[in-house]
Amino acid sequence: MDEPILTMEEREAINSGRWFSSLSPSLRHDILRCAFVKRYQDGELISARGDPPDLWVACAKGAVRVSSTTLMGKQITLTYVEPGIWFGDIAMFDGQRRTHDTYAHGATTLMCVARADFQKILAQHAELYEALLKLHARRLRLLFDQVEDLSTLPLRGRLAKQLAHLVRSYGVPALSADDEIRISLQLAQEELAQLLGASRQRVNQELKTMEREGVLRVEPTGLVICDRQALLRIGQGEE
Repeated sequence: MDEPILTMEEREAINSGRWFSSLSPSLRHDILRCAFVKRYQDGELISARGDPPDLWVACAKGAVRVSSTTLMGKQITLTYVEPGIWFGDIAMFDGQRRTHDTYAHGATTLMCVARADFQKILAQHAELYEALLKLHARRLRLLFDQVEDLSTLPLRGRLAKQLAHLVRSYGVPALSADDEIRISLQLAQEELAQLLGASRQRVNQELKTMEREGVLRVEPTGLVICDRQALLRIGQGEE
């Protein structure tokens, strides 16, 4: 069921987003004025490949799993969109249909702007063109980094970098110790393996190795990072 407004926590996630917070107050106001809220339960389909490009979207709570399906019918997870991140803007420009499936991962809240309203905002705020260009440039840099990592880093390093990213996006203080960080996003090892293009068995082996080294702890409710600096060193290929 759609809710007309965001909660205070959800609004804070939107307003504190790195990209959105860099916009002028008037542009932020007009985007929020046109936006409406949609809420999804865990696993619920948000959009399917081939759907028309009708919405520009920001995640306000939970996560959006972006996936595709191979010719053999296997589903592959490409990324998780975290709170404060906007997506769907490329389709707003080229008008092409959606290229991937998106699902709610956990209870998820989205803030949506209809394409017609998006175009009106563009017409009124030339600033948005430059802001979106910078956003696209940042995405390209991240994509190039990922491609480079695939050819230069072993699975251990790529896993550490992915976990470090999850810590930045979903890290919360662990109750067990002041210097430990729990990754609040619930990911099965199979889902983590899909992000890395590896098998669940290999990812499980690397997690066990890091656990023996005291870098992290695997718990039934998720992963706890015990030594963030060691995790960063592994992601940089130093260990």
